[in-house]
Amino acid sequence: MTTTDFHVTGMTCGHCVAAVSEEIKEVPGVTDVSVDLVAGGTSTVTVTSDGEPDRSAVAEAVSEAGYELA
Repeated sequence: MTTTDFHVTGMTCGHCVAAVSEEIKEVPGVTDVSVDLVAGGTSTVTVTSDGEPDRSAVAEAVSEAGYELA
């Protein structure tokens, strides 16, 4: 298992966290997602996966949820 931190801007609430988590969990190989929410700032999203997650796939998933990687 690999754990990778990503930084996401624009999240402000639990709904944001749920949306981002749901999208990232659809990335192949991802087994878990946890978010340290910093409302209105840069939140840390920790992705646990079978191997190194594809950064572009994670960025696309975050974008699909309406946010951006920092």
